[in-house]
Amino acid sequence: MNNPQTFIFFGKSGSGKGTQAKLLGEYLEKTSERKSLFIETGQGFRDFINSNSHTASLTKNVLDNGGLLPVFLPVWLWTDAFIKQYDGTQNLILDGVCRRTTEAPVLDSALKFYNQKNPVVVYINVSDDWSFKRMKERGRKDDTDEYIKSRLSWFEWHVVPAMSYFHEHPDYTFIEVNGEQTVESVHEQIISRLQS
Repeated sequence: MNNPQTFIFFGKSGSGKGTQAKLLGEYLEKTSERKSLFIETGQGFRDFINSNSHTASLTKNVLDNGGLLPVFLPVWLWTDAFIKQYDGTQNLILDGVCRRTTEAPVLDSALKFYNQKNPVVVYINVSDDWSFKRMKERGRKDDTDEYIKSRLSWFEWHVVPAMSYFHEHPDYTFIEVNGEQTVESVHEQIISRLQS
């Protein structure tokens, strides 16, 4: 891996994709001596809604009421990170990017603009039961049964088709791993698949 690499993580809530994305970034920094730029839209929005702007206030209201943000906002969040933080030398580790089919071609165009060759999609596959249990274990007040079920439905209706865009795209490598293992085992499986 002499050139910068791009890794796009997909998985249901509670699948551990954020943890695995960070572990991969750390692994790549040790083995390639190349820094990683980690972009995670969920955390990005949590930080953004605490800012003092009209858009942040509207965004917070939508999220607090379980609504759907317009496509331009998540696209703005990660494109802003690309423009301000990507210097062309880092590996890109993307988590929570492209959660709708309308976003997928925009990300594809961005990666082509930055001359990213053979981006890798990593799908951490877990069952609904596994996801439900992990989300309940987090102990967040907003993780009600109804909310978790709505998140799982959202994944099937919106994220799976977006993920399929990349799965079927000839310019991308698609890796699916079993997320119902220990954190260490999932990480080892991802590294093994990348090296094969």
